[in-house]
Amino acid sequence: MKPIFDSEDHGITTQQVSNYEDLEKALPEADVLVVSGLWKNDLLKHAKKLKYIQSVSSGTNQYDIEAFKERGIRLASGQGVNKNAVSEHAIGLLLSMTRRLAFARDNQHETFWRTEQTDPMLREDELPGKTMVIVGIGGIGDRIAKLAKAFDMNVIGVRRDASKGKGAADEVHSFKDLKSVLPQADVLVLSCPLTDETRGIIDAEALSLLKETALFINVARGACVDEAALIETLKAEKIAGAGLDVTTIEPLPADSPLWSLDNVVLTPHSAGETRRYELNVLSLLTQNLDRLWAGENNLVNQIV
Repeated sequence: MKPIFDSEDHGITTQQVSNYEDLEKALPEADVLVVSGLWKNDLLKHAKKLKYIQSVSSGTNQYDIEAFKERGIRLASGQGVNKNAVSEHAIGLLLSMTRRLAFARDNQHETFWRTEQTDPMLREDELPGKTMVIVGIGGIGDRIAKLAKAFDMNVIGVRRDASKGKGAADEVHSFKDLKSVLPQADVLVLSCPLTDETRGIIDAEALSLLKETALFINVARGACVDEAALIETLKAEKIAGAGLDVTTIEPLPADSPLWSLDNVVLTPHSAGETRRYELNVLSLLTQNLDRLWAGENNLVNQIV
């Protein structure tokens, strides 16, 4: 990010570090820190001048919020910087299964030219008229809904607080009503954050409520799903398939059945990756710096 930020000639002296030891050395002179995975809360004792942290990631569990409040350090998350990437990835996983693109790539590597399918159930499929249930209808989920509507799908949103609105979905329900809407799903998409409420939200019972023709897409977190139950459901072909960007253990262990199941498409937690990631984070940073310099109290994606 340093060369991109410096190219804008903000008049701010910047330093880039890539390991904990260098961060520890640089921190005493830092007024602003842009960081994510390198952060450890014991660094606070070195943060003599620190006033603001812009988290590179949307998650902020690694930061001691109460300690930040005591020290007057402002914190903003990177929420939304990969909204486009994750939502497009979810649709990509869906299309890779409905249009059987992943399986065509497998055939390509085997130099196998598949003949026309005479069994309609083995053919590629189309999306118009199908129903998508999205669990987590925040920024990412709402954009998934918009993209699904572009394919003429019906969209049901499910969120913790249904009173916050349906966004681009056709209707919205609360988490407590999830299992009542699952039988309608031709496609079930998870795009919710991992919380105590969403941990294991898709369990064996939830999976049993899906149609045998349903597809499951997970761009949330692996722990939102009972993975053992999902594997058994896929093995028994009680749902048509799954597109998974996340798993319970990452990297996915070599002995996981998910690697070899024909009705699974896997990507390595890459949904959030985008060539624009750094630009999007720096956009948040500059917006928040402008607000701080202007004496404003509210930051974009404010945590503290």
